[in-house]
Amino acid sequence: MTALTVLAAETPSLVQSVDWLAIAPVVITAAVGLLVLVADLFTAERHKPLLGWISVAGLAAATATLVPLRTGERATFCLTAAPEACSYVADRFTVVVQFLVLAGALVTALLSVTAVRESRMPAGEYWFLLLSSAAGATLLPASRDLATLIVALEVASLPAFALVGMRRGDRLSSEAALKFFLSSVTATAVSLMGVSFVYAATGSLHLTQVADRLEDVPGQLDTLAMAGVALTLVGFAFKTAAVPFHFWVPDTYVGAPLPIAGYLSVIGKAVGFTGLILVTVIAFPAYSQIWGPALAVLAALTMTLGNAAALRQSPDRPHSAVRLLAWSSVGQAGYLLVPIAAAAYSERDQIGSTLAYALMYAAVNLGAFAVAALVARTRPRHRISDYRGLYAERPFAALSLAFFLLCLAGLPPGIIGLFAKVTVFRSAVDAGLGWLAVLMAVNVVIALYYYLRWTALLFRGPEAAGDKAAGEETADGAGPARVRAPWPVTAAIVATAVTAVILSGAPQLVLRVASGSLFAQ
Repeated sequence: MTALTVLAAETPSLVQSVDWLAIAPVVITAAVGLLVLVADLFTAERHKPLLGWISVAGLAAATATLVPLRTGERATFCLTAAPEACSYVADRFTVVVQFLVLAGALVTALLSVTAVRESRMPAGEYWFLLLSSAAGATLLPASRDLATLIVALEVASLPAFALVGMRRGDRLSSEAALKFFLSSVTATAVSLMGVSFVYAATGSLHLTQVADRLEDVPGQLDTLAMAGVALTLVGFAFKTAAVPFHFWVPDTYVGAPLPIAGYLSVIGKAVGFTGLILVTVIAFPAYSQIWGPALAVLAALTMTLGNAAALRQSPDRPHSAVRLLAWSSVGQAGYLLVPIAAAAYSERDQIGSTLAYALMYAAVNLGAFAVAALVARTRPRHRISDYRGLYAERPFAALSLAFFLLCLAGLPPGIIGLFAKVTVFRSAVDAGLGWLAVLMAVNVVIALYYYLRWTALLFRGPEAAGDKAAGEETADGAGPARVRAPWPVTAAIVATAVTAVILSGAPQLVLRVASGSLFAQ
């Protein structure tokens, strides 16, 4: 008995205590998703809208649990033999990204309440898929090992494929979902091969241990490690819609329900950028000479191609408004990549500029999609020309969209957009990437044209009745019938507009994210 007692005392315990507060945002989101799926079986058709409000309440509750996580750093699911290597860490970086994801999902849910009912999409499946995707996106910033990162990436992505194709019988929706699925699966397969190479070279999946062991890789494994680093980045670059992994974006946004297109433009990108930051800055700093130049080139190509394609959108083409927002999101992705590339040449806290820009982008881009969802109620062809004279019909919606577009352009009174661009520009200059900073400045000027063209259209006189498309007029030919805006859609527009105005009045609230240490030490 004495020998057994000594052996037990010397053997590390495999029993862990779980920090439930740290994982609460993920657990609540996933639990509410399961609750909605089960409740759908016992809910009468006339009561189906209640499932949407349960989902909204669940996302609000998950967001509220971030408040006690603002101060301090928490970690759980750590190795017993190496307590510093943990699979889940709730540090400042995690909390900021989780707030972006949950708040963005909450706005998407508000937009979806009306869309699900009017489009007659299956409510239980829709809300379960949305909450499942949000749970995966919430898990990803806290993931600190490669296996959990890939699992979180796929949990966030797989429900999104189904959400894109949720409109049954719609050819565009089905094609968009198939294209999104096939291209994403290919990117994930490449990333998994990269992760296996990294594991073979280092013998670990935990990011901190991978970073330490890549510092001293045996010569015969160096090529394997470099290939693993490069391939691992592919999946995350796909999620960010970085060129040349961007080709799925326009068709997917057009085919998806508008709330889901907005969700992908913000939450989908947050997932990709979060993964890129974690694997490059935490796991692969030893190979910054590989991913630094690669991301700088990707940033240059992405912002240039995205803005050039947005510039070519014809106002009278069906779906041109959604396509412009899609290509604009590709261009914005290029700006978001700049600080991550800069982190290879300077301190890793440069990526705070990416978070600051992402917070601004999330508010204004979701707001633009919210206005688009409102306009689509009377003008379902989604053309840019449909927004002509919007101010005369819906002044608040027009002013809100104008403000969102000016924020994206970085022009006053959209001060937060200007300041966010300045922080990204400064990160490139501080890292010695002058050529990238100059290219970014050129692209910002190019983007001014299509943002200002759309903004000016909002305040022009309405089209003559004879110029309107069939089916968009009232019986007397006086123009489109004014349909009262559903209050959830109005609430989403108001929430995003108020957030953008507050941030423009006090940009230090977001810019504070760009300073200081973001990761657990």
